[in-house]
Amino acid sequence: MQKILQESLSGLVLEPKGELYSELAPSELIEHAVEKREATLSSSGALNIMTGTFTGRSPRDRYIVRDEITEDVIHWNDVNQGVSTDVFEALERQVKKYLDASKALYTRTANIATYVKYGRKIHFVTELAAQDLFISNMFLPEEEVENHRDWTVWVASLLKTEKFEDLGLRASNAVVLDFTKRKVLIIGTAYTGEIKKSMFSVMNFVLPQEHNVLSMHCSANMGKHGDTALFFGLSGTGKTTLSADHDRYLIGDDEHGWSDDGIFNLEGGCYAKCINLKVESEPDIFGAIRFGALTENMVFLPNSRHLDYSNSSVTENIRVSYPINYIPNVVKINRSAAPKHIFFLTADAFGVLPPLSKLTVEQAMYYFLNGYTAKVAGTEVGVAEPVATFSACFGQAFLPLHAMRYAEMLRDRLQQDTTTQVWLVNTGWIGGPYGVGRRIPLYHTRAMIRAVMQGALDDEHFVQHPVFDLAMPIACPQVPDTILDPQSLWQDPDSYTHKAQELKDLFEQNYQKYVH
Repeated sequence: MQKILQESLSGLVLEPKGELYSELAPSELIEHAVEKREATLSSSGALNIMTGTFTGRSPRDRYIVRDEITEDVIHWNDVNQGVSTDVFEALERQVKKYLDASKALYTRTANIATYVKYGRKIHFVTELAAQDLFISNMFLPEEEVENHRDWTVWVASLLKTEKFEDLGLRASNAVVLDFTKRKVLIIGTAYTGEIKKSMFSVMNFVLPQEHNVLSMHCSANMGKHGDTALFFGLSGTGKTTLSADHDRYLIGDDEHGWSDDGIFNLEGGCYAKCINLKVESEPDIFGAIRFGALTENMVFLPNSRHLDYSNSSVTENIRVSYPINYIPNVVKINRSAAPKHIFFLTADAFGVLPPLSKLTVEQAMYYFLNGYTAKVAGTEVGVAEPVATFSACFGQAFLPLHAMRYAEMLRDRLQQDTTTQVWLVNTGWIGGPYGVGRRIPLYHTRAMIRAVMQGALDDEHFVQHPVFDLAMPIACPQVPDTILDPQSLWQDPDSYTHKAQELKDLFEQNYQKYVH
């Protein structure tokens, strides 16, 4: 505990006046959270919390300290906003004062990355037992790592920053990363996803810069014969759902690295969206919502403690975190060989992209850089319904470096391993744009992905899309042929061509940002 509270790098030492709890077991944390009215137990045994004002990330309120380490390396933009060392230290003093005065603090040392060559220890200090449960679920148990540059995360989720305008901040909430002090401050937001994604942002800097490892916002699983598949996509596009396949072994659901040694997970748990969750379609995730799991912003059915998965009255972004071993089939070392298949998942709000198409290396780099999808309602603050968007590398909000750096690393990996196939999968709309067409059924998407991984399309004939020049299969087991051709589902072929060209033009405009 003393190592967590005393930070020689920052020069600040926490001197808490309240109770201190270190490395509590999940059962103890649940007991604390219920006793302190932080959360409520559901009938499934999962702990349910309300995160208050913020029910999603606030990417406009994330900052990085500009100094000798970051100045010439970070891609400074609307996502990677710079603040001075003086601003960080002023915020750090406010957080210290606040945490010192808290009635109770919870501390935990955890690891990130399942490979000791690339891992880091992280020392967490939080004020809420439920947040410590989230950390226990999502990060790895403390182990020895080869790199001893530890990180510290201070979470002051109920603190409102004083005089934030004078510090150059947009609001009283903020997430601030300091790569020199190796410290993260999370202020004014109780949404636990900020804890998870702040350290993912750190690793997106550390792994490429220090280890020449490609860090990726993707899920990963492995077949019974050792074949690895990666699933890229923003929140809500199907990464967690499609990787949790009971016929395959889960490696991880959101954050991975790709090194010369293969694929490894950065996390120890899963963080899944729960809106409209059904046991019939997602039995593994449904079964993981039990004692030890933490659900967020969910509502109970009337006069019961049963979770209402269809209720979005608080937010569309209802979620659950749980340890990865709550999934029946997992790769116990959370590592595997280089991928045989890579799937780019995109919820196409225009309704024009094929449900399945095979990409060349050049196309893979192009679609990776563009990272097109539709923002899913509730995942970010202010998003009330799906909106067409581009997010570089399917995770622009977490990329400290220029997107081209990650895209070139992906290209290099694909050129080194020519057996890896890359596929673009539309998990969004068919038969028309959002509001006119319909969302492609999950069972059809699953059937296409399983056909790819089972080799059922190896000898299949492909045709080129007339606008995007994508290779589309003309048939796929358990999928109607008409679904594979997006134009055939539109009532007016000319309207389809016009809308497809409109989207292609948007792709080209967005791509130009990265090549000049």
